[in-house]
Amino acid sequence: MEENQSNENNYSESNSQSFRSVKPTSTEASYRAFQGNPKVKKSSNAGFGKTVVLPFFCGMLGTVLVAGTCLTVPSIKEVIVKQLVSTPTTSNSTNNTNSTAPSNTQLISLQNYSDTGIGVAQKVQPSIVAITVEYSVNSIFSRTPSTGSAKGSGIIISQDGYILTNNHVVNSSSSSNYFYEIEEASKVTVKLYNDDTEYEAQIIGTDSQTDLAVIKIDKDGLSAAELGNSDSVQVGEFAMAIGSPLGLDNSVTAGIISAVNREVTDSEGNKYVAIQTDAAINSGNSGGALVNSKGQVIGINTLKLSGTGVEGVGFAIPINSTKEIYEQLIEYSKVKRPYIGIGGQDVDEATAKRYNLVVGVYIRTVEAFSAAEKAGLKIGDVIIEADGTKVTTMDELNEIKNKKQVGDTIKLKINRDGKEKEISLTLQEQP
Repeated sequence: MEENQSNENNYSESNSQSFRSVKPTSTEASYRAFQGNPKVKKSSNAGFGKTVVLPFFCGMLGTVLVAGTCLTVPSIKEVIVKQLVSTPTTSNSTNNTNSTAPSNTQLISLQNYSDTGIGVAQKVQPSIVAITVEYSVNSIFSRTPSTGSAKGSGIIISQDGYILTNNHVVNSSSSSNYFYEIEEASKVTVKLYNDDTEYEAQIIGTDSQTDLAVIKIDKDGLSAAELGNSDSVQVGEFAMAIGSPLGLDNSVTAGIISAVNREVTDSEGNKYVAIQTDAAINSGNSGGALVNSKGQVIGINTLKLSGTGVEGVGFAIPINSTKEIYEQLIEYSKVKRPYIGIGGQDVDEATAKRYNLVVGVYIRTVEAFSAAEKAGLKIGDVIIEADGTKVTTMDELNEIKNKKQVGDTIKLKINRDGKEKEISLTLQEQP
């Protein structure tokens, strides 16, 4: 009891010391002064209303008026709504994450993605046609030719009936093998979007090197597709393939751009610089459109990889590379290409050392009456430069040549018997 009482006294005394440290008067004196005549100014009710209540209600009224005005302006309202649906990054997530990559803190609207797909399909489908090709097949097992058919897709490029498609769609003779031979198409028919009428088409021109063709139907007022800029295509952007896969007309599949400037080679040995996409492309999609989120055609669906373990690897010819081709097909029914007139072989460093040559393109043949013969090129010459650019392969030489037109001049530097010589050659039209 005494110990407890002593502790209580100590506690009271220590508390008294703490009060004193805050206010240098004794507690008792302060209490008597407060009970006697405290010098505290009493606020009146009118003063309280002017200093507190009135400003409060004025502030509330102003806030309501400003908010109401902002919500009536669509652009301001949209910004406010976007801010409300944003997901802030918490301090805990910041502390627990070591990555410095920016994070998307705004909710993704699947409705907007869906609306984009719907809008693109509705815009482009009227410009895509289904193509059916009939042809004769000669088999080594039968003397009587049989008939066959193939299906593909096409893109309307003018209101008066010109349609762009793939060469292998309308020229099935490229599918010949040792057991049968497919003749040229005997009949080509076209079906328009939401139209069961079959329109017979005329083949205007084909080009096996680019796998492009133009056909035409006798009908006006068609919905021509809007062509985009394939040079501005970016990896990851929205892509939709539209065509008639497996005979299912007016089908759409969607994905993204997987790669650009992809070098691919088809079964005929033709090389392309293509757009790669994971939008599903199947047999019958050939000649159809690959379009962007604006409904603009950026490519012609042409190739796909197939086999066990392969999925979502398709290729489209960039639309920019087709324009000059289909314009020539419409005007000349063929593509006029510049021509040198040689047969060449690549010479690498190892071959050059073995045969005492230089690295470049070795001329094995020179065609009679060709531009090469007229310019003085000879068998055994090695082309080492073209227009000031070093060349080591036929592909490099052809790339420089194909940028020119028929009638243009190309300057070649050759090595003949160990000596260099420059030759100017006027390009002819490829026969």
